[in-house]
Parts: sequence; C-alpha cells; structure tokens
Amino acid sequence: MRKADTISLKDSIDAMLKAYKLNGKINEVQLVASWEKIMGKAISLKTQEVFVRNRKLFVRLSSAPLKHELNMAKTKVITLINSEMGQEVIDDVVFL
Repeated sequence: MRKADTISLKDSIDAMLKAYKLNGKINEVQLVASWEKIMGKAISLKTQEVFVRNRKLFVRLSSAPLKHELNMAKTKVITLINSEMGQEVIDDVVFL
C-alpha cells in the first residue's frame, strides 16, 4: 500500500527529465534509434547517417533517386515521424 506522500517511479523520472530539460534530447535519441522501424528496412539500408540538431532531422543517404523521392514527400515524412513519436519532435528534415 502506498503512503500519501509517495509518487510513482514514472512520475519522479518525468519530473527529473522536466527539471533538467532533457525531454527533447531523449525524444531525439529515440527517433534516431527507431529510424529503421519508422521508415522501413529498404530506406534504412540506404541511410548512412541520421542525427538531430535544433529540431531539424538530418539524413545522409547513399541513393540520389531515394533522396529526391524523399525530398518530394518531406511533409509526409515529418508527419509520419512525429505521429510515430507521439509528439512534435522535429520541424524539418534535410536529406543529405
């Protein structure tokens, strides 16, 4: 049985992340780690590097046609990523 002055571990971790302003960074790391799950195996095989800087996702691709195709569907990619993450993690995507 819980005492009245105790809080759950999840609530305390959330409070700590909020106090140290680490929520955004954790979301960015989760995004990079789940790139293959979000975009699929075919795109992840052509991906050389994925990183986030200032709410902007940078993706280095080894295929020029894929880069062009993803540039054409940039808003769809941003929507897909943010919906998969459950909140707005990125504002823009740059394909390198």
